[in-house]
Amino acid sequence: MATSNSPMRLDPELTAAARSTAESMSRSLSQQIAHWARIGRELERSPGVTVSAIQAVLDGRGDYDALNSHEQAVVRVGWAERIDDARKNLRLDQILAAKGREVVELNSEGKVTVRKAGSRGRMRIVK
Repeated sequence: MATSNSPMRLDPELTAAARSTAESMSRSLSQQIAHWARIGRELERSPGVTVSAIQAVLDGRGDYDALNSHEQAVVRVGWAERIDDARKNLRLDQILAAKGREVVELNSEGKVTVRKAGSRGRMRIVK
């Protein structure tokens, strides 16, 4: 999918709200605005959608099965974005190193390597 970086003017109030929400959702400002745009697009396509019901499900307060198919589609988009964001930011090697745990993985030749955390939390190959 091609992307475009087209400059555009945004209402200062919208920008401030997006910046505040983006921070709490671990998104950049542009990611938050794009997220809202996708949700808005889906809402306009689906007049039977209840925004508060969708938000309740995304916040863990609502029942996904109680939503209609259009609302469920919007929720799945939200879930997919959250999963993608979490996966992009996941650094299991750093988490394990901070806990002093070893990391076992395949190297570029397909051989098993074991890395252990050193005294400063940096990983070093031991096998």
